Amino acid sequence: MPAGRHKSRTLRRVSRKTPGAKTTLQYKKRKPSKAKCGMCGAVLSGVPRERPKKMQNISKTKKRPERPFGGVLCPKCMRKIIKESIRE
Repeated sequence: MPAGRHKSRTLRRVSRKTPGAKTTLQYKKRKPSKAKCGMCGAVLSGVPRERPKKMQNISKTKKRPERPFGGVLCPKCMRKIIKESIRE
């Protein structure tokens, strides 16, 4: 019988094999939702979906694409903004 704190579905259930060849259930925290574009709401590629503690340990170049507005806007919206700024 799982402990009361494990009955909630806020924690995900992961099956792991122990060194004694038994499979046990481990309760791990769920990953956050995917990063979305600030303008159109499209899912951003190149931005990892990790918990804050793991994001702290990842290097800055792996947290978002190295381009203007990387990690904030999708490539389509980025192009729109750059074109508009050039036209003005």
